[in-house]
Amino acid sequence: MLTTFRTWALDDTPTSRRQAAWGRRYRIWLALRRNPLAMIGLAIVIFFGGLAILAPLLAPWDPAAQDLAHRLARPSAAHWLGTDELGRDILSRILYGGRVTLGMVISIVIVVAPVGLVVGCVAGYFGGWIDTVLMRVTDVFLSFPRLILALALVAALHPGVQSAIVAIALTAWPPYARIARAETLTVRSSDFIAACRLAGASPRRVVFRHIMPLCVPSVIVRVTLDMSSIIITAASLGFLGMGAQPPSPEWGAMLAIAKRFMLQEWWVALSPAMAILLVSLAFNFLGDGLRDVLDPKQN
Repeated sequence: MLTTFRTWALDDTPTSRRQAAWGRRYRIWLALRRNPLAMIGLAIVIFFGGLAILAPLLAPWDPAAQDLAHRLARPSAAHWLGTDELGRDILSRILYGGRVTLGMVISIVIVVAPVGLVVGCVAGYFGGWIDTVLMRVTDVFLSFPRLILALALVAALHPGVQSAIVAIALTAWPPYARIARAETLTVRSSDFIAACRLAGASPRRVVFRHIMPLCVPSVIVRVTLDMSSIIITAASLGFLGMGAQPPSPEWGAMLAIAKRFMLQEWWVALSPAMAILLVSLAFNFLGDGLRDVLDPKQN
């Protein structure tokens, strides 16, 4: 079956758009598979994503259950990663915390990537006053440090997961808009775009059906590379008390509580810190690999 699919996908003369699309995807996968760091990053991302999805099945304890008789217990057979200051199992909180942290990141990306893509493509294609207005708004958001602006927005709203998602999303879309605009400026004068206009295609159809798909690979690369900074920003908001609120087992909030015990009970802070480090590093590895595969300027 695999041999048949490989032969079908790698056929140099595809007979349908579906075959051509799958052939392009399969070639991307083969190129990505040759990058060991990218594959390590992908494996770590899949591993933590699987742990988050299966947290109710894998967690040995209730993440909110307190056991003061065993508070700050060292790692043992009963508690593989030890317990925190309230006797809660750290492993269970890490598993459920992945749901909160990674869920926030996915929600943010689902919002910011399409918004940035649309804004950049519209600004780059139409130009003129539309480009000026959209890019000046983009520059305003880019002029503020992401974490500082996110803190201000969360403070203006209300500390919590939803507020953190909205705040980070409002600060994370400008880079995608700039990338999409730059890509649009390079293709809007191409012959095939002129042919689409001559064929009677409306500006909306040209932007959404012909220009935007060409900008998607660059945006995907930027999203993957930006995931680590989004994770760190989300964890930072939780660490500062502006993100997920106790007793929610979010990695940043866990670090905020664990900082008091770092010198004596090191295991309390080690697990959430390592989770943030590994996932952030994994997305950087994966993003570098995707950039080498999807960015033609890198080849």
